[in-house]
Amino acid sequence: MSTIAPTLEPVSFTAVSLHDSFWAPRLEVNRSATIPHVHEWCERTGRLAAWDLNWKPGDQNPPHIFWDSDVAKWAEAASYSLATHPDRRLAAQLDALVAKMARAQQPDGYLNTHYIAVEPDKRWTNLRDRHEMYCAGHLIEAAVAHFQATGDRTMLDVLSRYADHIETQFGREPGKKRGYCGHEEIELALVRLYRATGEGRYLRLAQYFVEERGQTPHYYDVEAQARGEDPARFRFGNYGYMQAHRPAREQAEVVGHAVRAMYLYSAMADLARETGDAELLQTCERLWRHLTTKRLYVTGGIGSSSSNEGFTRDYDLPDENAYAETCAAIGLVFWSHRMLQLTGDGQYADAMERVLHNGAISGVSLDGRRFFYENPLASRGDHHRQEWYDCACCPPNIARLIASLGGYFYSQSDDGAWVHLFAQGEARLRIGGREVTLKQTTTYPWDGLVKIEVIPSSPLTFTLHVRVPGWCEAWEVNVNGEPAAPAISKGYIRLTREWKPGDVVTLNLAMPVRYVHANPNIRQSLGRVALQRGPMLYCLEGVDHDGLALDRISVSVHDLSSWQAEFNPGLLGGVTVLRGHGMAVKDEGWGDELYRFDSPQARPIDVMAVPYCVWDNRVPGEMRVWMRGGGVRGR
Repeated sequence: MSTIAPTLEPVSFTAVSLHDSFWAPRLEVNRSATIPHVHEWCERTGRLAAWDLNWKPGDQNPPHIFWDSDVAKWAEAASYSLATHPDRRLAAQLDALVAKMARAQQPDGYLNTHYIAVEPDKRWTNLRDRHEMYCAGHLIEAAVAHFQATGDRTMLDVLSRYADHIETQFGREPGKKRGYCGHEEIELALVRLYRATGEGRYLRLAQYFVEERGQTPHYYDVEAQARGEDPARFRFGNYGYMQAHRPAREQAEVVGHAVRAMYLYSAMADLARETGDAELLQTCERLWRHLTTKRLYVTGGIGSSSSNEGFTRDYDLPDENAYAETCAAIGLVFWSHRMLQLTGDGQYADAMERVLHNGAISGVSLDGRRFFYENPLASRGDHHRQEWYDCACCPPNIARLIASLGGYFYSQSDDGAWVHLFAQGEARLRIGGREVTLKQTTTYPWDGLVKIEVIPSSPLTFTLHVRVPGWCEAWEVNVNGEPAAPAISKGYIRLTREWKPGDVVTLNLAMPVRYVHANPNIRQSLGRVALQRGPMLYCLEGVDHDGLALDRISVSVHDLSSWQAEFNPGLLGGVTVLRGHGMAVKDEGWGDELYRFDSPQARPIDVMAVPYCVWDNRVPGEMRVWMRGGGVRGR
């Protein structure tokens, strides 16, 4: 079997500080508002009390099968926050939760509030539907984060015991179940546990869960029959829903529930990295190509259908009915980041940037207390963020993503530094055993001028890799004021030299307003255009157009000259808006007619677009990303 050697090592978020106008406010709101908000709702809904194991049959509000995962994601977010911003109150809340978990753990290591309290006789009897290992995975991720943030092993030891218990139950050895979870998550969590503890059995268990998936005889059939159920009477009728329709290595198309798919592919990339498995990487690359050429929204959202919270068929990307779950976008960030470290290929950083600046961050309001579950690309004014959901996976998920955001910006290798994303701030790297600080000065994403000061502890020769975004067609780079003509590899400028303290690389990325056109096979967007400037996708909101139905507006697809970018510091936390001209269909003279032979008339209209990620933060109203592209005559 051919093997691969990992290319990059991500720089920890604890070594990165951001103090820009785009991300820094989000980080502060996440710390001061979102994390406390999620804790409050976990308390209000009984999710935290469930760990006391006081629920008895006949009581109201029994612990749900996935409640543990919501609490775990909060604990992970809280741990990340504590790693960079000590907070006594938050630390006390986290300590109280960890103590509850330790008390709740069963003598054999089992740890799930639903099954301990509600259905103690049904442990591990329905892996297809019941989320036991999914919850375990999120608890494991939280435990690793808690240990790394605090140095306290209490939670890590509790969850290591749980992982040990799971290992006694599942595998190919005699007497074990040949099962795996319907909702992937434990696979990538076990790899994180392996990295934190060095225990190889956790890596082997993760491998088992990935490799066993989709094998025959199908475990979900076996366990359904053991429950006395007909395997064919399955809600989704196809194990593609949980990517178990065939073995993972044989899969060529992204299918089923989008979040589950992203977590599986993230685990596959992790395993490829840890084991050097080239075939597994090739499988990930094959799935990546299918996703990004057939089933990806322009915002970076994925999963078009609410019926399966996931994928349907190629080019089925409706806008108003788009599902595009926040958790799925977050999962794509996870997968992109892992693929980037494996390959050093800028296409993965491009996707990561697209999702982070658009389809993921849209999932939380600017005040940090309201959330989107779905992220459509058009709304008639009836889609709004909510404070919480019965199925509350998205609020704590976006909290843990933002709390660890700095970890997506930079990577390091033995002989190089890598800059993937742009934002004002600095990072501490180690290259060749020496400390190197990279300091960015920029107003990105509102402007394409990025200055990177390179500050090694002493003069050091290495290669600085700086990404040229895929959206950028014209750019210039200089070093210490002198034009440079660097080599470019996989979307990265390569600057190799002896770097000295105070050296400055200046990258100027042209950032014009551009129209995005959809593949003609995406029938819902045919004849329409979207606006993009830099990494930001834009949308129209009704509040900026006097209540005019947005679908009446058309713009000239052949003329971008009217569009002007204008930074408005007082709008939506400070954003660059786009102003241009369009035409709006008039309805004067129609009366009660539904149809007529005359073509519709239109009037000129001033159009304003705002970044998609901040829509629905003002007066409720319509929203639209894809605009009609001309064809309406003026009068």
